[in-house]
Amino acid sequence: MPVIKLKPREYPVAIFTTVYVLAFTVWFLMSGNYEFVVYVITMFILITLIGRSLRSVEYPVSMLWALSAWGLLHMAGGGVPVAGSVLYSLQLFPITPADGEMQLLKYDQIVHAYGFGVTAWVLWYLMKRHFPMLMGTKTSLLYPALAAMGLGTVNEIIEFIAILSVPETNVGGYFNTALDLVFNALGAAIAMTIIAATAKPERAST
Repeated sequence: MPVIKLKPREYPVAIFTTVYVLAFTVWFLMSGNYEFVVYVITMFILITLIGRSLRSVEYPVSMLWALSAWGLLHMAGGGVPVAGSVLYSLQLFPITPADGEMQLLKYDQIVHAYGFGVTAWVLWYLMKRHFPMLMGTKTSLLYPALAAMGLGTVNEIIEFIAILSVPETNVGGYFNTALDLVFNALGAAIAMTIIAATAKPERAST
């Protein structure tokens, strides 16, 4: 396996991410939270993919921190106990009644919106790097948003696997899945709106 070469500014992100992933892995195993062991495996796969593409893609350090923060929010959501459940189940802002599945606004939903907003940003950056001729077009904004929504669906498939593999989970039912998809789409749309408003126009090649 090739050694991942880090630049000085990337070391703090790598150390921070490694520490919290290992800490939560130990916590999940000690507390018998085997549902989130599946997510730990997913995290290791994603970290490996980012690490192996680090020098070929040259992700901005701000993007690496954003990805790391998403990982931390995700781990905390499944590992931090709150009111007899976990942080993911916590209703932060009582927009709807707290009973039943149609709960707004939950920690889980905010993390979904943030995470797949970051995903859309990463996909836009990859498109900008590898297909610069598309910059400034509707395609450069639409495709990353749609692809982020597609990856959000993959996340729901992983949650479905967790349900099938572990007797008791905090994944939730149909409404939870539907709301996850809605907030994935909302996060992706917000990210692309921000990029459309702030991205510097590309200079035409001469």
